[in-house]
Amino acid sequence: MPETLFDSIKHINEYGMEYWSARELMAILGYSRWQKFTPIIEKAMLSCKSSNNAVSDHFTRSVQMVSLGSGSEREVDDYHLSRYACYLIAQNGDPRKKAIAMAQTYFAVKTRQQELAENFAELTENDKRLAIRGELKHHNKSLADAAHNAGVETPQDYAIFTNYGYMGLYDGLTAQDIHKRKKLKKSQKILDHMGSTELAANLFRATQTEEKLRRENIQDKDNANQTHMQVGAKVRQTIKELGGTMPEDLPTPGKSIQQLERAKTKRLPKGSGK
Repeated sequence: MPETLFDSIKHINEYGMEYWSARELMAILGYSRWQKFTPIIEKAMLSCKSSNNAVSDHFTRSVQMVSLGSGSEREVDDYHLSRYACYLIAQNGDPRKKAIAMAQTYFAVKTRQQELAENFAELTENDKRLAIRGELKHHNKSLADAAHNAGVETPQDYAIFTNYGYMGLYDGLTAQDIHKRKKLKKSQKILDHMGSTELAANLFRATQTEEKLRRENIQDKDNANQTHMQVGAKVRQTIKELGGTMPEDLPTPGKSIQQLERAKTKRLPKGSGK
């Protein structure tokens, strides 16, 4: 899986836990001086405390050795940050910085994915479908934004762009082809009639396409279309290499996402806010 800029500076400690260095994160977020970055860290710590989380679980004081011009080294202050700490720092950073906006999206999404993953094995198939479909709705908005920045501007442009992604993942099938294959009505959306495995493949396609469009700063809509197809094809290749079932051969669930949502709403006790 291609690395993002934030993945590239992730570390794993001796206990197998991930963390980020505040010094390294500072550089990526566009801050040149530690003195200007520490107030952002302090605000993030306050946010952490206000959310009833233990600050020490997410912000660990550390030191880092840096090289001096003379060839010698000296110690400088640093923090080892959890994913959640990075998210809070991004939330408290300068919103005018492009890197801050990217970090807000990245760490918000990854934190949510981690929360889902921790309980994912315990979910039923229907709950997995609802969870992944919810993630897809979020990511499709981000993908649309990245595509727009790449020159995919009109609704027709985006429909074509979407089809290229499906053609890569579904061995040449367009959205319309998949719709017919699933025997859906004209008003029904294909993503609402996928099982969790098929949804997960499409989620991976969407997230990796968005990252590639942004990372490579793709500007031309034809290149954006080809990128979407290439990523879809790569996801398909990965499924094949793992011995998985191709997306178009996966069964269509008997109930749509809307039916599952309505059934879930009916089960909620009165006064729950739904």
